[in-house]
Amino acid sequence: MASNASPASLPRPRVPWAVVGVTPFMAFAVLFLILPTLFLVVGAFQDNEGGFTLSNLGKLWTPTILSSYWISIKVSVASAVIGAAIGAFIAYAAVSGGLPRWIRPTIMTFSGVASQFAGVPLAFAFLATLGRQGLVTIFLSSVFGLNIYAQGFNLLSFWGLTLTYLYFQIPLMVLIVTPAIEGLKKEWREAATILGASTWQYWRHIAGPVLLPSFLGAALLLFANAFGAIATAYALTGSSLNIVTILLYAQIRGDVLHDQNLGYAIAFGMIVITGLSNLCYILLRVRSERWLK
Repeated sequence: MASNASPASLPRPRVPWAVVGVTPFMAFAVLFLILPTLFLVVGAFQDNEGGFTLSNLGKLWTPTILSSYWISIKVSVASAVIGAAIGAFIAYAAVSGGLPRWIRPTIMTFSGVASQFAGVPLAFAFLATLGRQGLVTIFLSSVFGLNIYAQGFNLLSFWGLTLTYLYFQIPLMVLIVTPAIEGLKKEWREAATILGASTWQYWRHIAGPVLLPSFLGAALLLFANAFGAIATAYALTGSSLNIVTILLYAQIRGDVLHDQNLGYAIAFGMIVITGLSNLCYILLRVRSERWLK
């Protein structure tokens, strides 16, 4: 039997507003993340004439390039571990430390700003503060007679770069781990106390295992964040510290070490390392969210 419904009475297709809302983000991700990444991956397997080759990947095992990867990994691990530990304590103090109410929004606001403060301005700020003629350096020398550079400190070194990275690593950790700390239910602490558990036992058997995936995932994210940083390191140390991002810049844009396809191969190695780090972060975050629901 033919339907008597008129065309005007038929349901109109709904506009997928959710899809429309995420379209700008997807377009941005495709244009500035996915396509450039594919371009780098393809270039890593090409020679100067555009032919297929594996020689670029083979050059990654040369001592200079391996050393640059190793230095970058050490700086990233050091800044991630220290930043994660300090940031976790700050976040816990802000959320559950019984501090005045105005401190938490102040910390969160500062963390949101400081986590994005990097590049040339950050390098200049540290040079003006802890450089050989920096404000703090001169203050310690003139007031306390302490010459930190005579004691072995050097801002243009491994620990100097790590200290500089901590400026944005610690606030980033605060932003990431605060929701996980807020997810700890008060009922868990109350139940543990009623059952006779001490503070150490509560953290050892309840809060610690719940927060551990979030903590490890955040530390991995800090590692990836530091591993891919270039502007701060280049502005601060120049070529005095041979980290992989500076070597990559020299291969693609430099006048002496110019080898564009080798630069693509170096970038491909960085993509693999940061990709594995981010994948582990996602897996740990999924696990932590199951506990905190």
